[in-house]
Amino acid sequence: MRTKNTHIFTVLIVLFSTSLIQAQYGYGNGYGNNGYGRRQSNIPQTQQAPEKAEPLTAEEIVETQMPAIAEALELNEFEKAVVSTTLIKYMKQRIELQILQLEADKMREAYEKININQDAELKAGLPEEKYEAFQDLKEDGIRKTKRKKKKKN
Repeated sequence: MRTKNTHIFTVLIVLFSTSLIQAQYGYGNGYGNNGYGRRQSNIPQTQQAPEKAEPLTAEEIVETQMPAIAEALELNEFEKAVVSTTLIKYMKQRIELQILQLEADKMREAYEKININQDAELKAGLPEEKYEAFQDLKEDGIRKTKRKKKKKN
């Protein structure tokens, strides 16, 4: 009877220990077949292409730059309107040129014409000192122009 009890006891210990050992390896799957480590879905995941940001329109571009231009040139409301409509008009032409993707020489010529026309329209619509300040702004950039004003004050 004693040997029978030891055999039963040994069989029970072996049964319990094998279930514990299997639990260590991921429900009996062993190391492979997703049994060990992170669970993964059987559903394949699709690659999500990053959404392309739509390019800004001429109005949006000018709208973002106008506060800095108006501050640097100290424009009144009428002058702001003149500058913004002129910039929007010629920015649209530049965007159209980019869409056409012409040869480099033709693009350069077209940009030069646009710049000449824009400068002529701005010269007609702004007082001389503000037109000159706008030209300096184009050459130096907005930050440098603001720094020059602070130094003068």
